[in-house]
Amino acid sequence: MTDDADANSIATTDSPFSKLPDHLLIEIFVRVPHSEWAQISSVSKLWADLFRQESLWRTALFRTFPSTSRTKRWPGPIPRGLSKRRYAALCISKHILTSDGEMDEIMGHTYLFLKEQLQLSTMAPSSGILHGTIIDQFIACGKSRDAAHELASQIWLAVLDNLEENQNTFLLLKRFAQEGDVFLPYPYSRSIKVQWRVFEKLFTDFRDCFSGADYYDVLACAKAKFQPIPSAWLGY
Repeated sequence: MTDDADANSIATTDSPFSKLPDHLLIEIFVRVPHSEWAQISSVSKLWADLFRQESLWRTALFRTFPSTSRTKRWPGPIPRGLSKRRYAALCISKHILTSDGEMDEIMGHTYLFLKEQLQLSTMAPSSGILHGTIIDQFIACGKSRDAAHELASQIWLAVLDNLEENQNTFLLLKRFAQEGDVFLPYPYSRSIKVQWRVFEKLFTDFRDCFSGADYYDVLACAKAKFQPIPSAWLGY
């Protein structure tokens, strides 16, 4: 849109731009690329306040995703949220999940739900509880058991691939890897693809985080679930 110096001069009290009413500023801002919104919102307190208002996010939502104006609330344990969250959910569906269809907003909200649960400052719920919640959401929206299981796996894989590589994520993945198998009826049983990805990330992205004892404990869990295991996972 502009560099910092130009933006600051535009926002000064004697600038004609600063005298525009809020609804016109909103109409201008939502036409600026999303990547520049953080810079715009930091220019002045007024503009920062606008980016906290439901009216701006509702305008951005309906302009960027026009069909959302006809979307009804859905049943299930994962709520829809206000316009800012809906906007984030739809952007995730488009750019991370590459979803394009009737389930795109629900997929985005489910991604946000799972990622937030995994990043709780206190201990996250077990993977089985989280997986069951996601399955319940898709079944409540009319999906078959097979479709619900596939969609849940897609969400899990996307979230796991987008977690920050830090000590908290390592401890979380290690806990999931060491969770005991509990018999649950399909589709509530955990996805083999997701379990594989947990071990794969531990033995590749987080190999340096292991102590010797931890490594051999997790390796034993991997061998109990998968045979054969990749040679790249071997060797501490």
